[in-house]
Amino acid sequence: MKLSAAAVTSTEIERARERVPALFGGDPKRWQQRIAWALALAALAWGLWYVDFSLLRLWDGLGKLGWLLPKMIPPSHGGWLGDFVHGIAETLAMAFLGTFTAAVIAFPLGFLGAKTLLPNLLAHFSLRRLFDGVRAIDSLVWALIFVSAVGLGPFAGVLAIAMSDLGVFAKIFAEAIENVDRRQVEGVRAAGAGGPKLVRFAVLPQAAPAMLSAVLYYFESNVRSASILGVVGAGGIGHHLSDRIRVNNWDQVAFIVIMILIVVALIDTLSGRLRRRLIAG
Repeated sequence: MKLSAAAVTSTEIERARERVPALFGGDPKRWQQRIAWALALAALAWGLWYVDFSLLRLWDGLGKLGWLLPKMIPPSHGGWLGDFVHGIAETLAMAFLGTFTAAVIAFPLGFLGAKTLLPNLLAHFSLRRLFDGVRAIDSLVWALIFVSAVGLGPFAGVLAIAMSDLGVFAKIFAEAIENVDRRQVEGVRAAGAGGPKLVRFAVLPQAAPAMLSAVLYYFESNVRSASILGVVGAGGIGHHLSDRIRVNNWDQVAFIVIMILIVVALIDTLSGRLRRRLIAG
C-alpha cells in the first residue's frame, strides 16, 4: 500500500526527523562536533604560535639534552650521601607536617562549608569562595611568600604546603559531609542523639573514609611538591638539587633525582594500599 504525500502528517514528519535527522539535512549534533573540533584546533594553533613553537628549537633542545644526559651517568653522591638523606627526611617531614596541619584546620571548616549544616546561602557562598581563593594559589607561590615572611628553611615549606592544601581539604571535607546518607542521620536523631553525638555516630562514619583518603593522596602529592619548594629556599632535598644544578654537578643531580623517585614510589605504594583499605572498609 502506497501513501501519498498528503497522507503523511506534519507530526509524523517531525518524529521521523528526530529519529533519522541525517535524512532531513544532516545531524545537528554532528555540526556541533565539527565546530567544537575546529575551535579546539584553532586554540591549539594559537597556543603554539603564542609560545613561539618551532621544530628547529625543539631539535636543538633535544641535542643539548643528549649532551647533558651522559654527564649524569653514572650517578654519584659525591661524598654528600648523609646530607642528601637528611634532605630527603626533611622533605618528608615538611610534607607530613604541612598535610597534617591543613587537615586539622580544614576539619571544622568542612562542617561550616557543608550546606546541609550551614543552610544560610550567603554564608555558605562566601565560605566556599574563600576556600577557592586559598587553593587557587600554588604552593610554590606560598613558599615565596612565607620565605619572605619567616625566612629560609623548612618551616616556610610546611606553611606553604598547609596553606595550599587548606582550601582543598576544606572543600573536599564539606562535599563529603554533604553527601552522607540522610536516612542514617535521621535514624540516629530518632534514637535521641543530637549535636556532637549526631556528628560522631551518623556523619563521621560515612564521611571519614573519603576525608582520610583525600589526606593520604595529598600527602603523597606533597612529597613531590616539597621536593621542589627547596628551590626557592624552603629547605629539603630541593635545596641540594638546585645547588647541584647551579654548579653543573649533573652526576649528583641524577643521584638526587633517583632518591626522590624511590621515595615517591614507596609513598605512593603505601598510600595507595591504605586508601584502598579505607574505601573498602
